[in-house]
Amino acid sequence: MRSASSALVSLLNDLRAEPDSQVLMVDCYTLTLRSGLILTYTNADVPIALNGYSYLANSVLVDGLKFKCAAGLDVDQQQITINAKASDTIGGVPFLQALREGVLDGCEIQRERAFLTSWTSTSIGSVVLFKGRVATIDHVGRTMAHMTVNSDLVLLDINMPRNLYQPNCVHVLYDSGCGLVKNTYGASGTVGAGSSIWQINWSGATTSFTQGTILFSSGINAGVSATIKWADGSALGLAYPLESAASAGDAFTAYQGCDHTKTTCQTKFNNLANFRGFPFVPPPAAAY
Repeated sequence: MRSASSALVSLLNDLRAEPDSQVLMVDCYTLTLRSGLILTYTNADVPIALNGYSYLANSVLVDGLKFKCAAGLDVDQQQITINAKASDTIGGVPFLQALREGVLDGCEIQRERAFLTSWTSTSIGSVVLFKGRVATIDHVGRTMAHMTVNSDLVLLDINMPRNLYQPNCVHVLYDSGCGLVKNTYGASGTVGAGSSIWQINWSGATTSFTQGTILFSSGINAGVSATIKWADGSALGLAYPLESAASAGDAFTAYQGCDHTKTTCQTKFNNLANFRGFPFVPPPAAAY
């Protein structure tokens, strides 16, 4: 059973009484990023007003997310196709480039069927056909990308108990459990000459940024975040290459990293009170 507004129920009942009446149906897609940013798109030729948002037309096109009704707890896994132009952006970054850089990782995606009496009217109501989250990015091309999306039932696959006994801290650096404020451990800088897709030359690249992240705020990589694999005092080495090499003078913010050990938590961050590891767990032993 799918919920619907009273206005939509009334419209559908009127259609049963007058089969010759016309109603328009369009698909609306809502993408909620982990950052909280909400992106809205529709397959209609005109923007659609729904749920307080304006769903963009002639922009990103999403194909897939079929309605499925079944009994049981099996995760509904579907493949979708996304088409985007170079002018379609997320925070100023081309949509497909942002997709490749992981901006949509863990993104919640919802497909709704909206009903209208005319293309110029506000939606009377909608019915949710699918709701889930991005699982994997299977392929990213120049104009098209393929992704796998799991229904929300995938949340039932979380191992319990969630807190495991292991030597290293189970918190993610700067999350609510860690308690550290990310901006406190960030440093602004600009890209130095001779940088590449693998390396950012910067005089402030101390070893404290190893296993940290870098977020570009200007240039061709504006909005792109990358993982720092190493830092040696003169450059930041990236774990994965950038899509495009940064230019000298591009601004960025580098954030310090953590190896999740007790020593680092205590000496580098003075945050031992929030350390969630068990360094004295006996190592695995083999019996002969």
